[in-house]
Amino acid sequence: MAVPQKDAKPGKSGGKEPQPLIIAKTPTEEQRLKLERLMRNPDKPATIPERPKEWNPRAPPEFVRDVMGSSAGAGSGEFHVYRHLRRREYQRQDFLDRMSDKQKLDEEYLVKVKENQKAAEERTAKRRKKREKLKLKKEMAKKAKTEDDAESDKEESSESDNDSQEREAEDDAEVPSFVMGKR
Repeated sequence: MAVPQKDAKPGKSGGKEPQPLIIAKTPTEEQRLKLERLMRNPDKPATIPERPKEWNPRAPPEFVRDVMGSSAGAGSGEFHVYRHLRRREYQRQDFLDRMSDKQKLDEEYLVKVKENQKAAEERTAKRRKKREKLKLKKEMAKKAKTEDDAESDKEESSESDNDSQEREAEDDAEVPSFVMGKR
């Protein structure tokens, strides 16, 4: 329901003020103008155009009533009909050829992707095996070291009693490494 405007002049709209006409001179300027227009009202949804559908030729007729060829005696109008049918059939064959090429390329791509994944899995498995081997080697070295330390601690404890007596004797007889006041 429209509300009548009492003070409105005829020919003038009451809501919007006219925008100056700006002609873009470069593609960059055109892009900037489009973005400015979109950003004037950010709440308004931007339309994203749908992808155009792929062209499909008409299916060939199941039953052809008037089979014709380029034979003598055909009327002058028949050649144009024949020419259009021939062009349509060539387009259909070209389309089928392109589709088969596309399918073949897609299959080759999928095979290549599978090969790449298999190769990547093999490399990963090889590296994982190498990492685990190194980890196991480190653990074994650590175990061996702790066992050696335990054995050496046992030997040292028995030797430490003997060493402590010898060290006390050596500490008394130790020669200083430097003498103060001499050059």
